[in-house]
This record gives sequence, structure tokens and C-alpha cells, in this order.
Amino acid sequence: MNFAQLLFPDFSLILCGYLLCRFTALNRRVWEPVESLVYFFLFPVLLFHSIVKRPLDLGSASSLMGAGLVLGLSAIALSYSLPHWPWLGRRLDVRLHAASAQVGFRFNSFIALALADKLAGPQGLQMIAVLIGVCVPLFNMGAVWPMARHANRGFVRELVRNPLILATASGLVASLAGVSVPGWLEPTVHRIGQSSLALGLMAAGAGMQLGSLSKGKALGIAVLGIKHLGMPLMAAGIALLFRLSPAQSTILLMFSAVPTASSCYVLAARMGYDGPYVAGLVTLSTLAGVLSLPFALGVLG
Repeated sequence: MNFAQLLFPDFSLILCGYLLCRFTALNRRVWEPVESLVYFFLFPVLLFHSIVKRPLDLGSASSLMGAGLVLGLSAIALSYSLPHWPWLGRRLDVRLHAASAQVGFRFNSFIALALADKLAGPQGLQMIAVLIGVCVPLFNMGAVWPMARHANRGFVRELVRNPLILATASGLVASLAGVSVPGWLEPTVHRIGQSSLALGLMAAGAGMQLGSLSKGKALGIAVLGIKHLGMPLMAAGIALLFRLSPAQSTILLMFSAVPTASSCYVLAARMGYDGPYVAGLVTLSTLAGVLSLPFALGVLG
């Protein structure tokens, strides 16, 4: 499988946003409203639809759900622990860490869906739907907590106001209740979701300032190391611990190695943190996926 070809559309959209913002009249004044549109409407519709359109089978997928939750909690804990590492902690800016910790555990759900379909067909789509359903709410809460804490905002208040968390939680409830999007509305919802991917990635490129990565080199290396090396290694051990089937193990390893979510930038920017730095990490994570996916599925798999 050509992972570079699979990831090229995401990287090219980030590059398009960067070039448009820097070298045309479509400057930051244009992209700031786009970020709001993506954050408050387009991404929530995408997340809700992604979960609802593939109903969860809790009984047959309990082992995979447990493995996904353990993997997610382990990655969150490892990302949170960076300020306490003896050789790294004193070099970290706590606000920069609060904004970028999410890069170490979140994932690009549509790259994961595309890969699951190629790796295991309809069965793979069902399994990745299980991981999306249980991990997206967890990861969104994990992303919000450090930023709410360092901004002196109430965590519960931020959760109930966060459109990404509201969308994923309501999608999970709807999926478990057997609710689906009506057929006549499906094409519209699908197109809204697709537009969120393109505009979200372009907004990340528009907000990116490559020079901003120089102020947090050690942090960036550590966070990306957790995402693209630590998570695949943990996934391999957790698959053995939970005695997953070969197909489930393959999907879990793929899930652990896909690039981070493009919405990391939008969330950091909307909560008042260093969006350009996070956008740079999103770009590097997209490139790193070309290496981590063959490592997870080839070496570890």
C-alpha cells in the first residue's frame, strides 16, 4: 500500500492554505471566519455523521473497545507526563504543552476510515467505527482539559460548550439508540462533512507559521514521538494483552499510527492558544504517517 499517495491529499490541502494565506489577498482576515465555521458547524456535523452511519455492535466488539480505551488512556497519560520528564520538563513552556499535548493521541478519522476499508473491507469499517465511537469523546475531553486548566476555565463548563464533544457524545448516544440520518438528508450531511475536511486542513495551513516550531523543538519531537512511535508500540502490546484477532490487531495498529487530527489546530486556536505552532505539528504528523504506518503494519504487524 502506498501510504505517501494516501496522505498526499491532506498534505497538499495544508500547503494550499499556507500559500493562499501568505501570497494572495486571502489573508488571515479571510481565514479567521473560516476557522469559526469549521469549529462550530462543519466539524461537529462530520463527527456526528461518522459515528451514526456505522452503528456500534457492543457485544461482538467488547475486546476491541477495551483495547482502544486502554491505548487512548495510555497515550493521553504519556502526553500529559511530558512536563515531568527530568531531562525535558524544565525546557517546556506549559501553555505550549497544553495546546500541543493533543497531537500525541488524537487521530485523523477519515484517513483511518480509508485505510480500514483498504485493509479489511466492510469488516474493517465496522471495527474502526467502534474505535471512533469510544475514542473520539475520550480524546476530545483529553484535548480540552489541559487547555481549560491553564486558561483558568472550568473544565466541565468547557466540555458542555465544546461543539466537538457535544457532536461526538450525541452521535454515540444516537448510534446506541439506533437512530440514523434520513436517506433524503444523507447527501447534504455527507457534503458538509467533506467540506469540513478540506476547509479544516486549509485553515491549518493558513494558520501555520513554520518559524513558530523553532520555539518548541524538544516538545514537538516528544509529542510526535509519542504519536508515531509510542502509540504503535503500545498498540502491539495491548493487542496481545487483549488477545485480539488478527483483523482486530491490524485495525488497532493502523489506528495507532495514522496522523493526528487536523482539528487540533482549530481547537487550540479557538481556545486562545498558539495555533500556528500546533498547525506546524499537524503538518509534520501528516508527513510522519508515511513512516509510522509501514512501521506499525509491517514491522509490528
